[in-house]
Amino acid sequence: MLIAAIVVYLLLNLGVGLWASRRVKNTEDFVLAGRKLNFALASMVTFATWFGSETMMGAPGRFVREGFLGVIEDPFGAGLCLVLVGLFYARIFYRWNIITFCDFFGLRYGKSAELLSALLIVPSYFGWIAAQLVSMSIIGQTVFDVPMSTGIWAGAGLVMVYTLTGGMWSVSITDFLHNIILIAGLVILLVILWMETDSVSTLFARQPDGFFRVIPHRFSWHESTEYVIAWITIGLGSIPQQDVFQRVMAAKDANTAVKSAVTAGFLYWTVAFFPLLIALMAVRLHPELLQGDPQLILPNMVLQHAPLAVQILFFGALISALLSTTSGAILAPAAVVGENLIRPFFPKLTDQQLLLSIRLSVLGVTAAAVWMALEQQDVFELVSESSAFSLVSLFIPMTAGLYWKRASLAGCLLSMSLGLLSWMLAAYLNTVTNPIVYGLLASGVGMWGGSLVFRQRGKVTDSVG
Repeated sequence: MLIAAIVVYLLLNLGVGLWASRRVKNTEDFVLAGRKLNFALASMVTFATWFGSETMMGAPGRFVREGFLGVIEDPFGAGLCLVLVGLFYARIFYRWNIITFCDFFGLRYGKSAELLSALLIVPSYFGWIAAQLVSMSIIGQTVFDVPMSTGIWAGAGLVMVYTLTGGMWSVSITDFLHNIILIAGLVILLVILWMETDSVSTLFARQPDGFFRVIPHRFSWHESTEYVIAWITIGLGSIPQQDVFQRVMAAKDANTAVKSAVTAGFLYWTVAFFPLLIALMAVRLHPELLQGDPQLILPNMVLQHAPLAVQILFFGALISALLSTTSGAILAPAAVVGENLIRPFFPKLTDQQLLLSIRLSVLGVTAAAVWMALEQQDVFELVSESSAFSLVSLFIPMTAGLYWKRASLAGCLLSMSLGLLSWMLAAYLNTVTNPIVYGLLASGVGMWGGSLVFRQRGKVTDSVG
């Protein structure tokens, strides 16, 4: 019954995605859902940006072992990102009326900045998508008893089909339905475990000292930097990302874009705590769950100790989260490849030809993510590496381009290249201080020094006005 229910659910998702594809008439429809999403759809699709593998499987395992300090990155940092996007970036970007995030670099700095930003953004998504595919394969292994590689290929094929056909329209409509199932499933499971727990206050009291701390025990250099980096890896690093840009810019107007992003951030902070609390109750009621893979705490608990109806709801919710995150993550780099890596070299492309190139890019992005998923299968690490990549190379030149009028092309290029190279070198040398610190410092120095020494020539678009 469980297997049959999951299969039916997956087929329904595929059907809804294909139905939504009827709305796609041009590139803007495919990438930004025609900029027609109302507040409810825009909020739900933005909320679903990261509510996937790390939130449902990576974070709960860390939480039961390390407490709140182990999950600062997600959900705390992830929710912070959406709130900051709404408060400081959404309205400005919406007025630019652009298709991709990299278009901003082209208009603000020049074509070389657009090209370099695209080359940096596209590979940063491979780890993120791979993390979702690994989680799908874990579900396949747990429920269907299929090999990990088979689960990765099957999950990639399913998401690719409805993303390929309907683009952001498919993502938006399926996300709306996914999130309803997700929240309902988590709430019901939480209530059931709450009723089985003798005393919630006793449960909290039995946790180790400092389990519920949200600040470090002491502020040494190492602990302080690690704490700050946990907040900003996704909190700032995912702001300059195409999937966030697409979801926010798909709103029907600037006010809706702002409100939906902030609402999505607070909704994320609320709903993302459900899996953490569920995991804490689960290991209290069934301590043997701690003996296996921490990523499997919730799936194993539900499969082994929950009635069939709850199993269907939970796995429906889990699959919902993974499908939502994966579809948007595949579409984002594919849009960048078509708009910013192919179109500049073929300026006479018609809109339909551009749309075809983006759809073909969906195939390439999916294939690259499948390869990475097969090579590395730690969900938390895959997600962290993806966000750190964009944090050290793109965040500072993007923010400077919006709020510092003296930011120049030379500063932008130096900021991107020095930030990325310094981060990679520090990671290779395995420095005591987190490599992200070196990457951010180099990126900031590159922007400041390059902009002061090499002034922007020609007309600079008014970035804030």
